[in-house]
Amino acid sequence: MNIMLVSVTERIREIGLRKALGATPRAIRRQFLVEASVLGFVGVSSGRLGLLGAWILPHFISDPIAISPVAPSAPSSWPSVSGCLRVYPAGRAARLAPIDALRSE
Repeated sequence: MNIMLVSVTERIREIGLRKALGATPRAIRRQFLVEASVLGFVGVSSGRLGLLGAWILPHFISDPIAISPVAPSAPSSWPSVSGCLRVYPAGRAARLAPIDALRSE
């Protein structure tokens, strides 16, 4: 959520320009939700890749690697929970007034 809030803050002028050109709040909200979903998917994928590496790596080295029983569910459960928090930054971006967004620095 924090990354998305920063993204909205840094892209206020872009949002204002899109709204001034006729973008609906729904289109802007969708833009930020898709962006957050892609970031979440990349995070889940890299978490699962790391877990796969932790299962495979002991076959190539002599040291054992202990994997927590919670580890297999963590890469997919946390992004799902935090996905609910992504709605706030997207809604905030959609509510910006075009004139205020274009005027801000």
